[in-house]
Amino acid sequence: MTLRLVVDCRYVRRDGRHDGISRYSAGITAALGRIVPLTMLIDDERQLALLPDLPWVRTRPPAHPLEPFIARTVNRLRPDVVFCPLQTSGSSGRRYGLVLTLHDLIYYRHRTPPAEFAPWVRLAWRLLYLSYVPQRLLLRRADEVVTVSATVAEEIRRHRLARGPATVVPNAADAEPLEAAAPGPRERSLVYMGAFIAYKDVATLVRAAALLPGWTLHLASRVPAGDRARLEQVARDAGGAALVFHDGVDDAEYAALLDRATALVSASRDEGFGIPVVEAFSRGVPVVLTDIPIFREVGGDAALYAPAGDAGAFAAAVRSLEAPGEWRRRSAAALQQVRRFSWDESARRLLPVLERVAAARRRSA
Repeated sequence: MTLRLVVDCRYVRRDGRHDGISRYSAGITAALGRIVPLTMLIDDERQLALLPDLPWVRTRPPAHPLEPFIARTVNRLRPDVVFCPLQTSGSSGRRYGLVLTLHDLIYYRHRTPPAEFAPWVRLAWRLLYLSYVPQRLLLRRADEVVTVSATVAEEIRRHRLARGPATVVPNAADAEPLEAAAPGPRERSLVYMGAFIAYKDVATLVRAAALLPGWTLHLASRVPAGDRARLEQVARDAGGAALVFHDGVDDAEYAALLDRATALVSASRDEGFGIPVVEAFSRGVPVVLTDIPIFREVGGDAALYAPAGDAGAFAAAVRSLEAPGEWRRRSAAALQQVRRFSWDESARRLLPVLERVAAARRRSA
């Protein structure tokens, strides 16, 4: 029997530039669409610019007050199973199987909600992360739960958040890995791609750059004015660091930055996966990362590691790439490591979960 699958794509961005959830939604949807028919659920036709050319249905946005009852709309599509790339899809009255995704548990340790959210969403965010009970209630509405890394799957198990083990369906880079790193000389430049929230600890990267005279730290992501001023002050206090604020780059600009850089760097103290790591690896660019379990899982032996908050150790790791043959060795290891992660492989891991849930639903019906 043909699987009737709906993928909730309402978390895809509308401005033409992905964030992490948006990229995961689009990547896994495109890969699933290559192996099984599906219908995408969107709330704004601008999202289609970042989605594959597949059938779609438009409904209300996920932040709508009636979101808990979205299933009554989705029921009309008569799906066997709905896959949601987040854990917040409404499910009251559903007549289909449901697979939810939990990307991380970071905000139990770092509870400040993103500033761009509406005030009522920020309040709900704070209430959600006061205890594990709301998360447990969210996830146990699902027939099964997936997550992006073994590190997070173990956290889900330890806190008994889901009814059973979470299946690992990793993130990946959008572009196919290069056969070899881009030719030509490498600049003494470092690239940071990510948010500027506190646990990302971008200040440590700025202090490390101040210990690397002649090097430039490129901050590729959009940066709020207050964070830019704060980091510029950190650079001055550290004795001067060469910073370039790009305030957002498209995919081509990002690739060009990586193809000139010596390394991508992240001093983040917490992650659910770390998509920029595999993006750098896919272009043969070494990475220097905080020594935390999730980065060890994704970066393996290809990455270089430094203790959290230790600017001197980050600077020393970067300098080690100037040793004869070291950059080329790390570049080759990066291209080997990244082949563990692809959207097609992630879709192949996810499809049996979806089929299992759909089959159970049919039996119960």
